[in-house]
Order: sequence, then C-alpha cells, then structure tokens
Amino acid sequence: MDVSLLSPLLEDMITAAFPAVGFALLFNVPRHALGYCAMGGALGHGLRFALIHAMGMPIEWATLLAATLVSSVGVYWAQKLAAHPKVFSVAAIIPMIPGKHAFTAMLALFQINEHGMTVPLLGTFVDAFLKMAFITSALAAGLAMPGLLFYRRKPVV
Repeated sequence: MDVSLLSPLLEDMITAAFPAVGFALLFNVPRHALGYCAMGGALGHGLRFALIHAMGMPIEWATLLAATLVSSVGVYWAQKLAAHPKVFSVAAIIPMIPGKHAFTAMLALFQINEHGMTVPLLGTFVDAFLKMAFITSALAAGLAMPGLLFYRRKPVV
C-alpha cells in the first residue's frame, strides 16, 4: 500500500469509529462492548477504504468484503464474550451505509419532479440509485455471510 494513503486511512478509520459507537449506544449495546463496536467500525471502513483506494476495487465489492470481515470478527468476539454476534457487527457496519448515493438519487428525483425529465438527470438518478442499492445489498449479504457459512446445520447440497 502507498505510504501517502496511511494518513487518510487512519483518519477514515477514526472517523468511522464514532458513528459505530453512536449507533451501538442507540441500540443499547452493553458498555463493555462499545470498544469492540468502535474497532469493528474502524476495521470495516478502513478495509473498504484500502480496497477502494489502494487496490482500485469497486465500492460495492469492497463493501461486501469489509462487511463480511466485520461480521466474521463479530462472531469471534461474540464467542469470546458470550454475546450475540449482531451486538458487535450491526453497529460496526452502519458507518458504511451509502448515504451520499441515496441523497444524490433523491436530489436527482426532486429535480426531475421540479424541472422535468432530462437524460442527464435520469442518468444521475439511475446511477446513484443502483449504486446505493448494490452497496446496501452488499452490507446485508456481508452481515449474513458468517451465519450462512458457520451456523448452517444442513449440508449445502
């Protein structure tokens, strides 16, 4: 990884830890688990940042891998601390929600409603909406992945 990305990566990780703790408090996560939620948020957002900026991976795939890692680490912490895995992983995944893309899609839709349909506005809406939908789907799939892989009682086939 490029050394010039270390400072933005650290800033991204620290910045992502705060909303993870905030949502953990909102969900009444026990006090002893707040640090783990912060670490999970920082780990997931930092991995996504590194995959996007250092490896050039699309945000949808980077989000899927980061959410899967956070959820898997949440399963490990849950076994170690005798808690439910979602206590750690849901709050840690929330900082990766695609708010910018949802806002862009809504803004384009409002502009279409106010000014009429144009090809650039429709393109902006469709692009932002699909990106938001794929990122949200990647978050849901990443959150469910450890349950599908580790807790499955029946064989896959």
